[in-house]
Amino acid sequence: MSVNESSAEFHYQALTPDLILDAIESVAIYPETGLLALNSYENRVYQFRCDRGQRYVVKFYRPARWSNEQIQEEHDFSLALLEHEIPIATPVMIDGQTLHEYQGYRFALFTSMGGRAFEVDNLDQLEDVGRFIGRIHQYAKHQPFAHRDHLTPQLLGDESLSWLRESGHVPAALHEAYFTVVEQLLVRAKSLWQQDEFEIIRLHGDLHPSNILWTPDGPGFVDLDDAKMGPAVQDIWMMLAGERPQQILQLEVLLDAYEEFCAFDTRQLSLIEPLRAMRMLHYNAWLSRRWQDPAFPMNFPWFADDKYWEQQILGFKEQLAKLDEPALSLTPHY
Repeated sequence: MSVNESSAEFHYQALTPDLILDAIESVAIYPETGLLALNSYENRVYQFRCDRGQRYVVKFYRPARWSNEQIQEEHDFSLALLEHEIPIATPVMIDGQTLHEYQGYRFALFTSMGGRAFEVDNLDQLEDVGRFIGRIHQYAKHQPFAHRDHLTPQLLGDESLSWLRESGHVPAALHEAYFTVVEQLLVRAKSLWQQDEFEIIRLHGDLHPSNILWTPDGPGFVDLDDAKMGPAVQDIWMMLAGERPQQILQLEVLLDAYEEFCAFDTRQLSLIEPLRAMRMLHYNAWLSRRWQDPAFPMNFPWFADDKYWEQQILGFKEQLAKLDEPALSLTPHY
């Protein structure tokens, strides 16, 4: 399990530009350019070019989120995937280590992976992505993670619900409406989750389109920060967008390519809407957990408004209805 962060104080205030540069130089990498902050709220991530012309990304891990063993397992997994010719961002080995520490901050350096945005509606790109996800899972099945989390309704659902009940962020006037629909959603999601037993494998864990870059050689995968054990469909469903017929077409393209390398249990398609429901709830709880980080009120000011929570209630009601619809299938249902 991850380190309990509910009682951890917020620690990023002391991570100044000077400290960041000192930390990088402590592993004998010397920035030539300034630090370009990349879009990351969970960790602090910066791109720069060193004095030898190499572009790097430095990632400072959020204190108290993961243990050293969990971070190292993420690193080892990505390095093993690279050895199997999977195009994935990997940490740089310096003096036999990929995880470093400076004045209490843990960090890693990555060779910068250039690329443009992955186009989810481009079926040719989607086919290539499906092929590489199949290759990732083909390797991932060989052994489990020893330290990373398991993706379960308890982790995404129950823990999120418990946190939100105690956080004080759900407006009092909306308590009953919000928690009533969320509880109904979780009961239904758990019921669908428990209908079958599925193989649990190592996953990227957060494979949304923004974590895929399109390079001259095809897809490049980044950010294994949320790598965990879970069903294979977790690394597939976030590729699907649009109306049901579009999603079925996307699914067919993905899985045809995926199964060139790894068999897929189509019973897992019944988990797509439960996973979507729990991700919605987990997102609410994530914003709540991080609210003491000044970056969050600055970038998500609407989280403190009643209107946001009213929209969430509506969204959860719509998702509850989706849980009663037939699961996506490679044979269309109309």
